Amino acid sequence: MRFKDVFSIIGPAMVGPSSSHTAGAARIGRAARQVLGEMPREAEVIFFGSFAATYQGHGTDRAIAGGLLDFATDDHRLPDSVELAAEAGMDISFRQGTGLFPHPNTVRLRLVGRDSGTELTLTGISIGGGNIEIVDIDGFGVKLTGMYPTVLINHMDYLGVLASVTDVMRRGQFNIGHMSLDRKNRSGAALTVLELDEPATGELLQELQALAAVTSVKVVDLNGVKQEQKGKESTT
Repeated sequence: MRFKDVFSIIGPAMVGPSSSHTAGAARIGRAARQVLGEMPREAEVIFFGSFAATYQGHGTDRAIAGGLLDFATDDHRLPDSVELAAEAGMDISFRQGTGLFPHPNTVRLRLVGRDSGTELTLTGISIGGGNIEIVDIDGFGVKLTGMYPTVLINHMDYLGVLASVTDVMRRGQFNIGHMSLDRKNRSGAALTVLELDEPATGELLQELQALAAVTSVKVVDLNGVKQEQKGKESTT
């Protein structure tokens, strides 16, 4: 990843000793919370590489827990987040993973929604300066940086779906900064991730959700106002 300014290297305002091991981890946890659409009632956190070796000393476990509670990187409650998660009814566990991983600072989350029972698996990496990349969501290979307002569209892999999506974006005058797409198989389930130059509006989300092949529309916005998430089967 190319850093765009010096602040991308220094890192965000944060509580904790390391921009990579705490701020980045908190952002991964918060992104996962927003993708899930609710607080998890169960969270299995699997650390790989450097994360696995040092997560207790650097507070990476507390950062992930804080993110899952929707705490920002500078939230003063982060040091107590594991205990706060337990008080909130979240059953959270941490362990070291083995095998191949995409980056030395890798974490894999397996979550179950508190109210809906929705299950989510998500893999994120912390690449320095508090910057992250989400590289896998429920088995879909994606790229989600959390630097920009992001819309996630679950849909069927039918001819013309992307054209319909981009037409909705064009009519709403929303510019796409980056797009990634993965599918399970031809004509099967697919996931498109759109990083936008400005936050999505409720009207835009409704138009996307109304497309025939779309099954759910979700929003990740780590820097701005939270957006309502839309789905034909509500997960909130």
